[in-house]
Amino acid sequence: EVQLQAFGGGLVQAGGSLRLSCATSGFSFDDYAIGWFRQAPGKGRERVSCVGSNGGSPNYADSVKGRFTVSRDNAKKTGYLQMNSLTPEDTAVYYCNIADFWGQGTQVTVSS
Repeated sequence: EVQLQAFGGGLVQAGGSLRLSCATSGFSFDDYAIGWFRQAPGKGRERVSCVGSNGGSPNYADSVKGRFTVSRDNAKKTGYLQMNSLTPEDTAVYYCNIADFWGQGTQVTVSS
C-alpha cells in the first residue's frame, strides 16, 4: 500500500523557519520526483517546489525562490521542504505529491 505523510507544520512567526517532511512507504521512492504543493484558504492548490528522483533539477515557484529548499533522502524514502523567512502569505496546508499519490496535508500558519 502506497503511503505518503507530510508533517512538520505548525505555527511560526514571520521570519521564522520550518522544515516539512514527507515520509513514504509502499513503492520505489527513488524512481519518482517529489512535488510540494500548498493550498491557502479560499485559493487553489499551488505547486511550490519539486525535485527529481535523484535529488537533481529542483525548481520553485517564484513566490518561494531563495527562501525554500527542497531535498530528499532516498535511503530514508523521505522528502523535505526547508522553509525560511516565512511570511503570512505562506500560510496554507502543504501537501507532498508523488505520481498520482498525495499525502495528508500539514498546516503551516505564519503570524505577523
